[in-house]
Amino acid sequence: MENEERGCEKIFSNGDVYLGSFKGSIPHGKGKYTWSEGTVYEGDWEEGKMTGKGKIIWPSQATYEGDFSGAYLHGFGTFIGSDGSIYRGSWKMNSQHGIGRKQYPNSDIYDGCWREGVREGSGRYAWSVGNVYIGNWKSGKMSGRGVMKWCNGDLFDGFWSNGLRHGSGFYRFSDGSYYFGTWSKGLKDGPGTFYPAGNKHLRKLNPEGHKEKKKKQLSRNSSYDSEESVIPSVKRSLSEKISSSFRRGSGRFSHKTTSLDDDLGHSNSMREIMTRERPCIISSSCDDGQTEFPDNKTVAYEREYMQGVLIRERIRNISKLSHKSKQRLKVAKQAKSRSCVDIFEGHKSYYLMLSLQLGIRYTVGKITPVPMREVRSSDFGEQARIRMYFPRKGSQLTPPHNSVDFYWKDYCPMVFRNLRELFKLNAADYMMSICGDDGLRELSSPGKSGSIFYLSHDDKFVIKTLKKSELKVLLKMLPHYYDHVQVHDNTLITKFFGAHRIALGHGKKVRFVVMGNMFCTELRIHRRYDLKGSSHGRFTNKDEIDETTTLKDLDLTYEFHMDRLLHESLFRQLTLDCAFLESQQIIDYSLLLGLHFRAPEHLRSLSEPSDSLDNAETTSALDGVISQGDLLIPPRGLLLVTHEPDSVSTTPGPHIRGSTLKAYSIGNKEVDLLLPGTGRLRVQLGVNMPAQANHRLTQAKIDSAEVELFEVYDVVLYLGIIDILQEYNMKKKMEHACKSLKFDPMSISVVEPKLYSKRFITFLEKVFPRDP
Repeated sequence: MENEERGCEKIFSNGDVYLGSFKGSIPHGKGKYTWSEGTVYEGDWEEGKMTGKGKIIWPSQATYEGDFSGAYLHGFGTFIGSDGSIYRGSWKMNSQHGIGRKQYPNSDIYDGCWREGVREGSGRYAWSVGNVYIGNWKSGKMSGRGVMKWCNGDLFDGFWSNGLRHGSGFYRFSDGSYYFGTWSKGLKDGPGTFYPAGNKHLRKLNPEGHKEKKKKQLSRNSSYDSEESVIPSVKRSLSEKISSSFRRGSGRFSHKTTSLDDDLGHSNSMREIMTRERPCIISSSCDDGQTEFPDNKTVAYEREYMQGVLIRERIRNISKLSHKSKQRLKVAKQAKSRSCVDIFEGHKSYYLMLSLQLGIRYTVGKITPVPMREVRSSDFGEQARIRMYFPRKGSQLTPPHNSVDFYWKDYCPMVFRNLRELFKLNAADYMMSICGDDGLRELSSPGKSGSIFYLSHDDKFVIKTLKKSELKVLLKMLPHYYDHVQVHDNTLITKFFGAHRIALGHGKKVRFVVMGNMFCTELRIHRRYDLKGSSHGRFTNKDEIDETTTLKDLDLTYEFHMDRLLHESLFRQLTLDCAFLESQQIIDYSLLLGLHFRAPEHLRSLSEPSDSLDNAETTSALDGVISQGDLLIPPRGLLLVTHEPDSVSTTPGPHIRGSTLKAYSIGNKEVDLLLPGTGRLRVQLGVNMPAQANHRLTQAKIDSAEVELFEVYDVVLYLGIIDILQEYNMKKKMEHACKSLKFDPMSISVVEPKLYSKRFITFLEKVFPRDP
């Protein structure tokens, strides 16, 4: 092996200069190469090629700093163009490839997936003027499912092709009107339905009310029309001066431009669409934007277009619309709460999510064809694992993929397969929810565990990273958990659907558990509480509270009163579940409580707008319909009625628990929850449970100190026991108690699972008091 020479300088006849280490006659190690025309590279070399970490500066002052491989930009790095554009992300053979963010000279920003220098996959493009597109891309153009929101408040959610709306979707105008239909090459084509602003079926979908129409804008200086971004070439005179092996194996910087914009055709097609949209959808509107329809609250307009031209229209009463037409309204509700895709900041998170999807797809696909059978003791053992290696280039058993190389392990696959069957989950639906093209959404952790949470695109499943100790607790208790949920189909304990581990090439191991999302509901959740029955540190900073905040014990200012039989069913199951957790030496679990508020009983005037209420919490907690002063919902916001299976959804889901509950107030019969103006829901344990919430007024709001006053609300409750993977550790808990002098006097009971469960139930009995 040739000796490595350090710190040598070599000047070539053409004026190029290399200063650094050599291996024989070729650069190897650290070095700096300066081309005669001014290009400079400084960084790592390997046998004559730029490989490793380095920085290159071109005469145009464009720079790249990051990973190199075989003289190519390859890996992760930052490119700053001479025009001021900045790209930070993954590279492959001189092209942007993988996950990355690009900021254009006009301040437009794209975050998402790239393929060989163009936008492809999931991505988010934000124009400097305020327009945003979140969705799928192909060959640099908007293609597939996507949401476009303009700065004036208009929104389109649907399918795209070649940068144009193409397929089904809906268009929501800033004034609150909607058009549901199909598009062809950017033009409305075929039948559709238009709902004018103010329609009673749209009020809860558009709580912001009517907005003043603004002139539609789309950035004329968008990066879609910007000049091409060029990665400068590097002269390879070095390869002409040193060893022949360096010449044969050298890579080259591509001379092609990295044009990401000019193929979108945005300047013509998109502006043309925008100028046509309003005349096509509201053909009978007057110039000031006020429609001439007779009664916007009760009618819809069924229309038919041919290549953007309205050829037929008829007015239909909402009550006479087809079931299919009414179902379209639900699509708009989804657009308010989520986008069709989500882009994760940081390529590591993306690769983790992609690897998780690949592994689950492989595992479920492998285990599903196996004939159903009873679970055996061997299905819980150390050998009950599926192990697989997923190289990026693929193998005989695994497909090629865009993630990094990783090792996959699936724990107790037959057990979790039977659990999914027990919970009536279809394997295909399960895979589509988690492994579909729409991806997963990463959530911030609501607690102090440091776990990463992912949410499936349809909100049905939560995926949480686990510590090694938590995974051990889950696997240890799994046989008993399996027996418990078989016997008690009403259990409030978290539903588990799978446990997995990903090991990356550098040895980092990440463990996951897939759970049901108990807040995947038909109703909006206005408040969330994590209740442990303790007062130490169990409060939330008021400045940090918004609608999505998970509050704690001391933040709860309500008592909940419910039907006698519903109350008995709830505490019977809570007692059984706590006894199970106690038997497994489990501690520190919580009751996750979600509240949906209906109309408060103290509202005497139905026409009184919600912003006139003194209580700010009341205002924010009201249902969207009430917050607009809607007259449809009476003071009594909900009713219990006899269960009718044909009138409610009985479709199983990850948050659905057991059988329909019975209520004392209607003769011990199974019940449904009737929500005037909204719908009818099946009542199950922890799901759609009606109650009255009593909120004691503060002293400042009470005129007479001798009178105790309450505000009373009708609420719908959603409950579940979470965080059950903390095993009892006497030594650890005693050390914690001895170090802290400020602990809750009752918190010492945390060192005994039996005392913890007793305190937990005692606290909940105060929150949900039994009526005499």
